Amino acid sequence: MVGHRMSTLVSRQAMPASEAATVIGIHELKAHCATCSLRELCLPVGLEPDAMRQLDRIVSTRTRVKKRESLYRPGDLFTSLYAIRVGTFKTLLLAEDGREQITGYHMAGEIVGLDGISDNRYACQAVALEDSEVCVLPFNQLDELAHDIPVLRRNLYHFISKDICRDQDMMLLLGSRCAEERLVLFLLNLADRYQRRGYSSCEFMLRMTREEIASYLGLKLETVSRLFSHLQEEGLIQVQGRAIKLLDLAALKKLVGQGG
Repeated sequence: MVGHRMSTLVSRQAMPASEAATVIGIHELKAHCATCSLRELCLPVGLEPDAMRQLDRIVSTRTRVKKRESLYRPGDLFTSLYAIRVGTFKTLLLAEDGREQITGYHMAGEIVGLDGISDNRYACQAVALEDSEVCVLPFNQLDELAHDIPVLRRNLYHFISKDICRDQDMMLLLGSRCAEERLVLFLLNLADRYQRRGYSSCEFMLRMTREEIASYLGLKLETVSRLFSHLQEEGLIQVQGRAIKLLDLAALKKLVGQGG
Protein backbone atom coordinates (compact mmCIF):
# COMPACT_ATOMS: atom_id res chain seq x y z
CA MET A 1 0.00 0.00 0.00
CA VAL A 2 2.77 2.44 0.95
CA GLY A 3 4.76 1.54 -2.14
CA HIS A 4 1.72 2.01 -4.36
CA ARG A 5 0.99 5.45 -2.97
CA MET A 6 4.65 6.50 -3.14
CA SER A 7 4.97 5.37 -6.75
CA THR A 8 2.17 7.70 -7.83
CA LEU A 9 4.16 10.86 -7.01
CA VAL A 10 4.22 11.93 -10.64
CA SER A 11 3.35 15.16 -12.40
CA ARG A 12 -0.28 16.03 -13.01
CA GLN A 13 -1.94 18.92 -14.81
CA ALA A 14 -3.05 21.65 -12.38
CA MET A 15 -6.62 22.94 -12.57
CA PRO A 16 -8.67 25.51 -10.62
CA ALA A 17 -9.91 24.73 -7.11
CA SER A 18 -13.46 23.64 -6.37
CA GLU A 19 -16.22 26.02 -7.45
CA ALA A 20 -17.44 26.04 -3.86
CA ALA A 21 -14.33 27.94 -2.81
CA THR A 22 -13.29 31.57 -3.14
CA VAL A 23 -9.86 32.06 -4.70
CA ILE A 24 -7.52 34.90 -3.69
CA GLY A 25 -4.86 36.19 -6.07
CA ILE A 26 -1.19 35.31 -5.83
CA HIS A 27 -0.20 38.90 -4.96
CA GLU A 28 -1.54 38.29 -1.45
CA LEU A 29 0.71 35.30 -0.93
CA LYS A 30 4.27 36.59 -1.33
CA ALA A 31 6.65 34.91 1.16
CA HIS A 32 3.66 33.21 2.68
CA CYS A 33 5.45 30.02 3.75
CA ALA A 34 8.41 31.95 5.15
CA THR A 35 6.20 34.08 7.38
CA CYS A 36 3.49 31.55 8.27
CA SER A 37 3.27 30.66 11.96
CA LEU A 38 2.38 27.08 11.00
CA ARG A 39 5.45 26.38 8.87
CA GLU A 40 6.97 24.11 11.55
CA LEU A 41 3.91 21.84 11.27
CA CYS A 42 3.59 21.96 7.50
CA LEU A 43 5.62 21.19 4.34
CA PRO A 44 8.19 24.01 4.80
CA VAL A 45 9.62 22.60 8.05
CA GLY A 46 13.40 22.41 7.86
CA LEU A 47 13.72 24.15 4.49
CA GLU A 48 16.61 26.51 3.79
CA PRO A 49 15.67 30.11 2.83
CA ASP A 50 16.26 29.53 -0.90
CA ALA A 51 14.15 26.36 -0.88
CA MET A 52 11.46 28.24 1.05
CA ARG A 53 11.36 30.91 -1.64
CA GLN A 54 11.02 28.26 -4.35
CA LEU A 55 8.10 26.70 -2.48
CA ASP A 56 6.51 30.13 -2.08
CA ARG A 57 6.53 30.56 -5.86
CA ILE A 58 4.39 27.47 -6.47
CA VAL A 59 1.81 28.28 -3.80
CA SER A 60 -0.21 30.08 -6.43
CA THR A 61 -3.51 30.68 -4.66
CA ARG A 62 -5.10 30.81 -1.27
CA THR A 63 -8.64 29.49 -1.04
CA ARG A 64 -11.32 30.39 1.48
CA VAL A 65 -14.00 27.82 2.18
CA LYS A 66 -17.09 28.81 4.13
CA LYS A 67 -18.49 26.63 6.89
CA ARG A 68 -20.17 23.47 5.51
CA GLU A 69 -18.89 24.09 1.98
CA SER A 70 -16.72 21.54 0.17
CA LEU A 71 -13.11 21.98 -0.88
CA TYR A 72 -13.36 18.94 -3.16
CA ARG A 73 -15.69 16.00 -3.69
CA PRO A 74 -15.31 12.30 -4.59
CA GLY A 75 -14.54 11.90 -8.27
CA ASP A 76 -13.15 15.43 -8.75
CA LEU A 77 -9.97 15.44 -10.79
CA PHE A 78 -6.94 15.45 -8.50
CA THR A 79 -4.96 18.64 -9.07
CA SER A 80 -3.59 19.85 -5.76
CA LEU A 81 -2.85 19.21 -2.14
CA TYR A 82 -4.21 21.72 0.36
CA ALA A 83 -2.39 23.00 3.44
CA ILE A 84 -4.90 24.16 6.04
CA ARG A 85 -3.92 27.66 7.14
CA VAL A 86 -7.01 28.57 9.18
CA GLY A 87 -9.91 26.44 10.41
CA THR A 88 -10.77 22.75 10.40
CA PHE A 89 -12.08 20.19 7.92
CA LYS A 90 -13.72 16.80 8.03
CA THR A 91 -13.21 14.25 5.29
CA LEU A 92 -15.99 11.81 4.56
CA LEU A 93 -17.34 9.10 2.31
CA LEU A 94 -20.98 8.46 1.49
CA ALA A 95 -22.36 5.02 2.30
CA GLU A 96 -24.70 3.30 -0.16
CA ASP A 97 -27.72 4.37 1.91
CA GLY A 98 -26.62 8.00 1.76
CA ARG A 99 -25.21 8.23 5.28
CA GLU A 100 -21.95 10.08 5.88
CA GLN A 101 -18.97 8.14 7.17
CA ILE A 102 -16.46 10.55 8.64
CA THR A 103 -12.92 9.42 7.80
CA GLY A 104 -10.83 12.24 9.19
CA TYR A 105 -10.65 15.43 11.22
CA HIS A 106 -8.02 17.92 10.02
CA MET A 107 -6.63 21.02 11.69
CA ALA A 108 -4.46 24.01 10.75
CA GLY A 109 -0.99 22.95 9.67
CA GLU A 110 -2.19 19.65 8.20
CA ILE A 111 -2.50 18.57 4.56
CA VAL A 112 -5.68 17.35 2.88
CA GLY A 113 -6.09 15.93 -0.61
CA LEU A 114 -3.65 13.03 -0.26
CA ASP A 115 -6.50 10.63 -1.06
CA GLY A 116 -6.38 11.87 -4.66
CA ILE A 117 -2.81 10.80 -5.42
CA SER A 118 -3.52 7.13 -6.05
CA ASP A 119 -6.16 7.25 -8.80
CA ASN A 120 -5.87 10.84 -10.00
CA ARG A 121 -9.32 11.48 -8.48
CA TYR A 122 -10.22 12.57 -4.98
CA ALA A 123 -11.74 9.65 -3.09
CA CYS A 124 -13.23 11.64 -0.20
CA GLN A 125 -15.15 14.83 0.29
CA ALA A 126 -13.45 17.58 2.32
CA VAL A 127 -15.91 19.85 4.13
CA ALA A 128 -15.08 22.92 6.20
CA LEU A 129 -16.33 22.72 9.79
CA GLU A 130 -15.94 26.48 10.18
CA ASP A 131 -14.92 29.33 7.91
CA SER A 132 -11.50 28.14 6.80
CA GLU A 133 -8.60 28.96 4.51
CA VAL A 134 -6.15 26.69 2.68
CA CYS A 135 -3.01 27.19 0.63
CA VAL A 136 -3.26 25.45 -2.74
CA LEU A 137 -0.24 23.30 -3.63
CA PRO A 138 -0.45 22.31 -7.34
CA PHE A 139 0.78 18.74 -7.24
CA ASN A 140 2.68 18.62 -10.52
CA GLN A 141 4.79 21.63 -9.52
CA LEU A 142 5.22 20.37 -5.96
CA ASP A 143 6.38 16.97 -7.20
CA GLU A 144 8.92 18.53 -9.55
CA LEU A 145 10.26 20.78 -6.82
CA ALA A 146 10.48 17.88 -4.38
CA HIS A 147 12.84 16.07 -6.78
CA ASP A 148 15.25 18.98 -6.50
CA ILE A 149 14.89 19.60 -2.75
CA PRO A 150 15.47 16.44 -0.68
CA VAL A 151 14.11 17.96 2.54
CA LEU A 152 10.85 18.90 0.80
CA ARG A 153 10.62 15.39 -0.68
CA ARG A 154 11.14 13.89 2.78
CA ASN A 155 8.44 16.19 4.20
CA LEU A 156 6.01 15.17 1.46
CA TYR A 157 6.65 11.49 2.12
CA HIS A 158 6.20 12.18 5.83
CA PHE A 159 2.69 13.52 5.25
CA ILE A 160 1.78 10.58 3.02
CA SER A 161 3.11 8.10 5.59
CA LYS A 162 1.30 9.93 8.38
CA ASP A 163 -1.95 9.68 6.45
CA ILE A 164 -1.50 5.91 6.07
CA CYS A 165 -0.62 5.50 9.75
CA ARG A 166 -3.69 7.52 10.73
CA ASP A 167 -5.87 5.07 8.79
CA GLN A 168 -4.19 2.12 10.52
CA ASP A 169 -4.60 3.70 13.94
CA MET A 170 -8.30 4.23 13.27
CA MET A 171 -8.74 0.60 12.24
CA LEU A 172 -7.08 -0.47 15.49
CA LEU A 173 -9.23 1.93 17.48
CA LEU A 174 -12.47 0.65 15.98
CA GLY A 175 -11.45 -2.98 16.20
CA SER A 176 -10.04 -3.23 19.70
CA ARG A 177 -11.43 -0.44 21.89
CA CYS A 178 -14.73 -0.12 23.73
CA ALA A 179 -16.97 2.90 23.20
CA GLU A 180 -15.70 4.86 26.21
CA GLU A 181 -12.06 4.31 25.24
CA ARG A 182 -12.74 5.49 21.68
CA LEU A 183 -14.20 8.77 22.89
CA VAL A 184 -11.46 9.36 25.48
CA LEU A 185 -8.73 8.65 22.92
CA PHE A 186 -10.41 11.07 20.53
CA LEU A 187 -10.40 13.81 23.17
CA LEU A 188 -6.79 13.12 24.16
CA ASN A 189 -5.73 13.22 20.51
CA LEU A 190 -7.37 16.62 20.10
CA ALA A 191 -5.70 17.85 23.29
CA ASP A 192 -2.29 16.83 21.96
CA ARG A 193 -2.87 18.42 18.57
CA TYR A 194 -4.04 21.70 20.10
CA GLN A 195 -1.02 21.75 22.40
CA ARG A 196 1.36 21.32 19.45
CA ARG A 197 -0.23 24.41 17.91
CA GLY A 198 0.38 26.49 21.02
CA TYR A 199 -3.15 26.28 22.41
CA SER A 200 -4.48 24.88 25.66
CA SER A 201 -4.46 21.09 25.88
CA CYS A 202 -7.26 21.15 28.47
CA GLU A 203 -9.83 23.56 27.01
CA PHE A 204 -10.95 23.62 23.39
CA MET A 205 -13.95 23.70 21.08
CA LEU A 206 -15.31 20.61 19.36
CA ARG A 207 -15.86 21.60 15.75
CA MET A 208 -17.60 18.33 14.91
CA THR A 209 -21.14 17.74 16.10
CA ARG A 210 -21.99 14.81 18.36
CA GLU A 211 -23.40 13.03 15.30
CA GLU A 212 -20.18 13.57 13.35
CA ILE A 213 -18.08 12.33 16.27
CA ALA A 214 -20.28 9.24 16.45
CA SER A 215 -19.74 8.56 12.75
CA TYR A 216 -15.98 9.05 13.06
CA LEU A 217 -15.74 6.69 16.05
CA GLY A 218 -18.13 4.06 14.70
CA LEU A 219 -20.68 4.65 17.47
CA LYS A 220 -24.33 5.62 17.75
CA LEU A 221 -25.26 9.22 18.51
CA GLU A 222 -27.01 8.15 21.70
CA THR A 223 -23.86 6.36 22.87
CA VAL A 224 -21.68 9.41 22.35
CA SER A 225 -24.14 11.67 24.19
CA ARG A 226 -24.36 9.19 27.07
CA LEU A 227 -20.57 8.92 27.31
CA PHE A 228 -20.09 12.68 27.44
CA SER A 229 -22.62 12.82 30.27
CA HIS A 230 -20.95 9.91 32.08
CA LEU A 231 -17.46 11.41 31.85
CA GLN A 232 -18.82 14.70 33.16
CA GLU A 233 -20.58 13.01 36.06
CA GLU A 234 -17.30 11.28 36.93
CA GLY A 235 -15.59 14.66 37.13
CA LEU A 236 -13.24 13.91 34.23
CA ILE A 237 -14.51 16.51 31.79
CA GLN A 238 -16.73 19.57 31.72
CA VAL A 239 -19.07 20.06 28.77
CA GLN A 240 -20.84 23.28 27.77
CA GLY A 241 -22.25 22.89 24.29
CA ARG A 242 -19.20 22.26 22.12
CA ALA A 243 -16.78 23.71 24.67
CA ILE A 244 -14.81 20.93 26.38
CA LYS A 245 -12.58 21.15 29.44
CA LEU A 246 -10.48 18.13 30.39
CA LEU A 247 -10.48 18.25 34.19
CA ASP A 248 -8.29 15.23 34.94
CA LEU A 249 -5.86 14.35 32.15
CA ALA A 250 -4.09 11.72 34.27
CA ALA A 251 -7.33 9.85 34.94
CA LEU A 252 -8.39 10.05 31.29
CA LYS A 253 -5.03 8.63 30.19
CA LYS A 254 -5.32 5.87 32.74
CA LEU A 255 -8.71 4.89 31.31
CA VAL A 256 -7.04 4.10 27.96
CA GLY A 257 -3.84 2.63 29.35
CA GLN A 258 -1.61 5.64 28.81
CA GLY A 259 0.87 7.14 31.25
CA GLY A 260 2.27 5.71 34.45
